[in-house]
Amino acid sequence: MNGPIEIRLLGAKDAGVLDRVGDDVFDAPVDPVWCSEFFKDSRHHLAVAIENGAVVGMVSAVHYVHPDKAPQLWINELGVASTHRRRGIGRQLLDAILAHGRTLGCTEAWLGTEESNEAARRLYRGAGGKSEPFTLYAFPLESPR
Repeated sequence: MNGPIEIRLLGAKDAGVLDRVGDDVFDAPVDPVWCSEFFKDSRHHLAVAIENGAVVGMVSAVHYVHPDKAPQLWINELGVASTHRRRGIGRQLLDAILAHGRTLGCTEAWLGTEESNEAARRLYRGAGGKSEPFTLYAFPLESPR
């Protein structure tokens, strides 16, 4: 059953909201240890879409400063449950995290996505994002656990 979608920016006391998350919202199940660490860091931000008490979408971001730049917002990941896609939830989440970045004094937000992810690219273009080609290098590191 479809209910109204609530978009919420979560804080440290809201970790329990992640006890009910759609199967494919995150890449893996929420880990209580990492969840606690995430919320302890005030530079980490998470907005969620909730329907009938369950998280059906999320966007995570980090705001940071650099010696020569004003604060910026790096949007790490945006996910919407496959059962809830194409309903505008991704756009609502993106708008919410961008608005939050503005309240933090961020002057720019940025993210990356795969060339093959046309749905994401369409969303970001529709929200006013400008594409700039770049090359991503990944460095696998041992897990700190």
